[in-house]
Amino acid sequence: MTGWIIIIIAVLLLVWAVSIYNNLVRLRNQFKNAFAQIEVQLKRRYDLIPNLVETAKAYMKHEADTLEAVIQARNQALAALPQAKQDLTNNQAMQQLGGAEGALGSALGRLNVVMEAYPDLKANQNMMQVSEELTSTENRVAFARQAFNDAVMSYNTYKQSFPPVVFAGFFGHRDDASLLEFADSNEIQAAPKVSF
Repeated sequence: MTGWIIIIIAVLLLVWAVSIYNNLVRLRNQFKNAFAQIEVQLKRRYDLIPNLVETAKAYMKHEADTLEAVIQARNQALAALPQAKQDLTNNQAMQQLGGAEGALGSALGRLNVVMEAYPDLKANQNMMQVSEELTSTENRVAFARQAFNDAVMSYNTYKQSFPPVVFAGFFGHRDDASLLEFADSNEIQAAPKVSF
């Protein structure tokens, strides 16, 4: 009789451990998939930026530095993406991607400010279309990043809670996943000053 009780308890413990393992795998796959969605949107963004710059070049001959800064920031962000994708638990790689994305956003913001001085450029059909696509993509990036960070938070919370924390390392889930925060996402932007 006690032998059967021990066997039943062992089976229940095994089922419980398998359940923890499966939840860890499911949550890890969710945040990996969420990062893949970010990657799709970032690559779309990176592909649109050269079109934006090429369209603007014809009108903004005196703004070569601004255009070059946008391309350089785009290239740095593009280079940081594969490193972050390689190991989503590498906090440094995620910070580098976030910093590069923040710099790209800042460079695009400066480009938008400069474009205001060129009414013909703003009225150009190609420029309007590329700008609209880029704006749409920026929104998609923001939503994808939010979904990724939510998935990372769910994974980390489950992995760090008891009893999964006891088994996580044994099951190969040693490191926490890293959030993706863009460099300027934590700073409250100062409102522009208007004086008459």
